[in-house]
Amino acid sequence: MTSETMPEALRIENLSISFGGLKALDDLSFSVYKEEIFGLIGPNGAGKTTVFNCITQFYKPDKGTVLFRAKEDSSNSEFINLVGMPVHNVIRYGLVRTFQNVEVIPELSLIDNVLIGAHTDFRSTMIEQALRLPRARREERVHRARALEAMDFLGIAGMKDQLAGGQPYGILKKIEMTRTLMCHPRMIILDEPAAGLNDEETNALADVLRKIRELYQCSILLVEHDMRLVMNVCDRICAINFGRFLAVGTPKEIQKNKLVQEAYLGEQEDE
Repeated sequence: MTSETMPEALRIENLSISFGGLKALDDLSFSVYKEEIFGLIGPNGAGKTTVFNCITQFYKPDKGTVLFRAKEDSSNSEFINLVGMPVHNVIRYGLVRTFQNVEVIPELSLIDNVLIGAHTDFRSTMIEQALRLPRARREERVHRARALEAMDFLGIAGMKDQLAGGQPYGILKKIEMTRTLMCHPRMIILDEPAAGLNDEETNALADVLRKIRELYQCSILLVEHDMRLVMNVCDRICAINFGRFLAVGTPKEIQKNKLVQEAYLGEQEDE
């Protein structure tokens, strides 16, 4: 998975963005290979979530390109530059993400929360759906079957009709993860997926990520503070600090890298 002969799924080139004169990302470049689990690490304030927001176009970078390989069934199999693209269009290319704070609708059932992830696939109009016309009913049957399959994969199919409100945090994280699988992902971007999970749940998450990569044949890009998870599950890791590139390599290479060690030790000394 880590060989440089593998095709790239995502290429970040010279990415820079500033907020009020503060440079959050400074000429950052790295690549993620197809079907690779890739970690992005760095001390607090290093710019990790800003990278995610620039990739998905929540933020528009001041400079640089975000090149993503289009879907295989697209007429264009080459890279597309996501910079400047409307946020709601990014998902259509198979690039989906989760957030640090879990976003669910408490009043809806688990399966209805998951079905939100299929919104780009619905072709029936709002009127057809409101009146429950034949095309709307057919679409719902198809997508509900897909949702149940994804929920079963994550072990929550038995809870499909329960309301999302009041569910344990670990279940809410699974709802969000399952929702990404409804979007035909070519790359899933995970922002601190282990946050709030206990050790047992974190170990189970590592297995889930590997299975998602295998079953859905997609790349996974994650930011995570739990270094045990990162070192356990990632094929390669990119370390950044103050928005700048420090190093990229295998978990063992990153652990031995002096620049990475200094970045983390420096943070500890400041604290």
